[in-house]
Amino acid sequence: MIGKYIRERLSWILLVLFLQGLLLLVAYLDTAIPFLPMLYIVFLSLLLFTGFLLVRYVKESRFYKGLASWEDDYDLSSIAHPESPFEAIALDRLTLQTERFKKESSQHLVELEQEKDDLLSWIHEVKTPLTTMQLIIDRMDDEALKSQLMYEWLRIHLLLDQQLHQKRIPFMKNDVYIEKTVLEAVIYKEIKALRSWCLQKGIGFDVSLSAKEVLTDEKWLGFILRQLLTNAVKYSGASSDIFIESEEVEGRVRLRIRDFGRGIDPKDLPRIFDKGFTSTTMHKDSAATGMGLYLAQKSAEVLSIRIEVESKPGEGSTFSLIFPKRNEFVDLIRPWPMGM
Repeated sequence: MIGKYIRERLSWILLVLFLQGLLLLVAYLDTAIPFLPMLYIVFLSLLLFTGFLLVRYVKESRFYKGLASWEDDYDLSSIAHPESPFEAIALDRLTLQTERFKKESSQHLVELEQEKDDLLSWIHEVKTPLTTMQLIIDRMDDEALKSQLMYEWLRIHLLLDQQLHQKRIPFMKNDVYIEKTVLEAVIYKEIKALRSWCLQKGIGFDVSLSAKEVLTDEKWLGFILRQLLTNAVKYSGASSDIFIESEEVEGRVRLRIRDFGRGIDPKDLPRIFDKGFTSTTMHKDSAATGMGLYLAQKSAEVLSIRIEVESKPGEGSTFSLIFPKRNEFVDLIRPWPMGM
């Protein structure tokens, strides 16, 4: 800060030094003026000016130090009270801008909340005709047409489900309830939801669960599994199997989902959980949204679940969910259910 202050007052410092040098030059050229007394006067003047400069630095930099350390949180109390008219002008303008930004930010939050509520309401309204469509499709006799329609119905359902959970994730901690969850029930529920798609592609599941239960939120775990299973089915070839297995290692349950699809290019692995990222090898795939793995990762972070992935192009991918130990749930805001 002192370097900046010197640069700010450099013109004044140079002016004082120039004037003192001019006095010495006049005393040197004019023999009527004693040079040594003048040199003494200049020395005292510079000494006093240095002290004055230090005092002014302490006084004038106090305001700007507070401004430099101010965190952009709309709280101006950390900034020192202005000591000069210019500092008062700066603080007044900063206060006005802060108040304006606070007002605009509050307005935008209200608008975003209203938009979120409208979208959630629309999604729930759309689910009603979707349910009706499913009942109509179930009554169809043409199995080939029925299978195709169910596949398209499922795609719409999954996209709406993604959109619904995307809007809920920012407030997910308000909806988390940690309890003993039976893995088999959650997994088979999600497999059943994808049944029509799997039948169309001839895909089967091999489920082997050594670890039967985990401590987590059942609803959000189902959403995470839905995204991983959807990807596994989507990128698996026809008449292939998807293996699901679990085990407990050092107090942590590891759930693995392995497919034998096209796999993931090594250069894409660091980016697969990025929002909107689809693929570099299949970049023209307009059906991919790049949201499934992103939403799964965001949900897993709140539940303290770690997602790991191993993949080789042409050989398939393995996604692993590593569940935390019981004492690692301290970051979740909901209390433990009774009887656990």
